[in-house]
Amino acid sequence: MEKKQQDLKKGLLPRHVQFIALAGMIGTGIFKGSSDTLSIAGPSVVLAYLLGGLLLLIVMVALGEMAIAHPGMNVQHLVNKAFGHRVSFIVGWLYWINWVIVTTVELLAGGSFLQYWFPNIPLWLLSFLCAAVILGINSFHVKFYGELEFWFAGIKIFALIAFIILGCLILSGILPSSIDNPISNYTSHGGFFPHGIGGIFSAFLVVMFSYGGAELIGVAVTETQNAKKVLPKIVKGTVWRVIIFYICPILIICGIVPWDKVSGVDSPFVQVFSTAGLPGAANIMNFVLLTAVLSAANSGIYATSRTLFSMAQTGEAPKLLLKVSKNGTPINGILITGFLILIGVFLAYLAPENIINYMMTIPGFTIMLIWISICFSQLKLRPQYKEKPFFQVKWFPFTTILALIGLITIFISFMFNAQNKVGTIVCLIILLLLVVFSLKHKK
Repeated sequence: MEKKQQDLKKGLLPRHVQFIALAGMIGTGIFKGSSDTLSIAGPSVVLAYLLGGLLLLIVMVALGEMAIAHPGMNVQHLVNKAFGHRVSFIVGWLYWINWVIVTTVELLAGGSFLQYWFPNIPLWLLSFLCAAVILGINSFHVKFYGELEFWFAGIKIFALIAFIILGCLILSGILPSSIDNPISNYTSHGGFFPHGIGGIFSAFLVVMFSYGGAELIGVAVTETQNAKKVLPKIVKGTVWRVIIFYICPILIICGIVPWDKVSGVDSPFVQVFSTAGLPGAANIMNFVLLTAVLSAANSGIYATSRTLFSMAQTGEAPKLLLKVSKNGTPINGILITGFLILIGVFLAYLAPENIINYMMTIPGFTIMLIWISICFSQLKLRPQYKEKPFFQVKWFPFTTILALIGLITIFISFMFNAQNKVGTIVCLIILLLLVVFSLKHKK
């Protein structure tokens, strides 16, 4: 009876898992963070998204390979198997902290989108309401969560497709607009590389934040039916869809709105429709953006609660986090995560102007550390496979080593960038504390 109580229910279907991963990646990073990347790199930011997408592909395939070679293991389990409980302790708690911050950012973004209609209501209150809704959803059976997330993610994917189509019609002149020569926006205002190559590298922090969430597949795999069969399709499908859903919209935004005119107050997506003379569509798009960030926050609550449950199983978190509700959800993990998210929302009361930008830089650091740990784990575990999985990283180990060099280089460059001072300090403090706790931790 006790064993049954401590099991998560395998209620996620393949379509649920794919959309959970997409939901985690398509949120504030593209819908609101794109204004930051455009201000940093201009139109050339698409190159940062392309390079980030290549690193994402390698990490995702490495994760999929390990998950097939070691069925039933999620990211934290795999790191534990590769490097022992001290390293997995650091990675597990780092991943949890990462998603607490990401989820808080998504909820703050949700509040900011609500302010489009309710400008007189404070950001913290609107974000608190968003948090209450998302925490309630995650208390139900995982199948209900997966189904709701499927439709949440479906709405924003449909919206992105509609945005791309409408944007192409506007740029080609088929759809009338107030824009005279949209193509000139790519070459004027400082050109395609207004801040040089350095601008591309500076934008990577938000780009990494945007792509963070792909590894949710490695969390959801333990609650997936027939994971070995569906995982390769999910990995391949997720990667190319996300690259398209980032690069195409960015190119459209740059063509319709000059990159130096992107305000950062409203989402660039809403600004595009307003600039193009489609104010009614701007309201519709704002609603879609609200749905999108709530969807990403929904995925965040899922990721954090399951990570805590996984760590409790391996003795790296208190056993009370093993408690499962009648619906098969890790209820204590959801409650603890929810409490900390509410603290994050309260910060919006203290600093409503800068809170989103500050908090968005921190997960850029932490997600890169997670990806680096995935690559190192694959390098360590590959020689130990009893049999090579049919789905694996090509040109191993060169591909994985190349990804590691890229991720480590980007991470170090961020640390020495004065603009990332707040994110660097917070990330290093978190990492130092986790290292200290891991040395004192006894299984």
